[in-house]
Amino acid sequence: MRRVQRLLLILAGCFCAGLAMAAPVAGAQDGVTTRELLHFLHIFLFVFWLGPDVATWIWSRKAVDAGTPPEMQAVSRQMMVRVEMISRASMSLMLTIGGLLSHYIGLEHPWWQMAGIVLLGPVWLLLTLVGFFRDGTAFGATAVRLETALRWLVIVAVPLSVTWSTLSGRLDVAPYVGAKLLLFAAVLLCWQLLRTGVPRSRLYPATVWVGLLAAALLGVMKPGVPQADGLQVGQKEAPHMAGLPSLQVQAD
Repeated sequence: MRRVQRLLLILAGCFCAGLAMAAPVAGAQDGVTTRELLHFLHIFLFVFWLGPDVATWIWSRKAVDAGTPPEMQAVSRQMMVRVEMISRASMSLMLTIGGLLSHYIGLEHPWWQMAGIVLLGPVWLLLTLVGFFRDGTAFGATAVRLETALRWLVIVAVPLSVTWSTLSGRLDVAPYVGAKLLLFAAVLLCWQLLRTGVPRSRLYPATVWVGLLAAALLGVMKPGVPQADGLQVGQKEAPHMAGLPSLQVQAD
């Protein structure tokens, strides 16, 4: 377990060092903006949710395969738990990073909603880490119960929030965000059912993977975003292009 902790600390240190090196310097033009950083984190979390989730399913099949030696089954269960931790940590931060990123595409959040968005990720991640590293203790068991309750709360709250935002017109500027949130809730529901008593099958893991890929596709295509002067809402012209006449190519 200590090796896992050291590895996480090393990865976190390398990640922070890379961001520090990429940070803008006073008077310089290069650097990572807040929006670019959030966009990178959003992609990072997607990759480290989907990839380890596939690996977890593969290890779980080995753990229950009657043809697998008992020693290998034990190793498979250990690997399944550890690899799944990566997916769980990524999942816990997804709504916070996505919510902050949505501000840059024109979605305005009331102060109370923004406070909830900012607090959700750190609290969820903390419960996930405590439940993992303090497994087998009363403190760890409490963290697991609280995290499970939080997941169910998110599963219920997200569709209600999307419904309210759609009816109030808040999502008119980026309707695809509502679809992504509903996919997140559906994926989380399948993920939760798979781990809380529902017999394992290929249907639930496949649904999770397809849901994540569909959400990523929506984020790339951004369907339904209003167009203005050839730019999508939330995009800005490059500073050196602002004010310059556009060139049009006409067919003969």
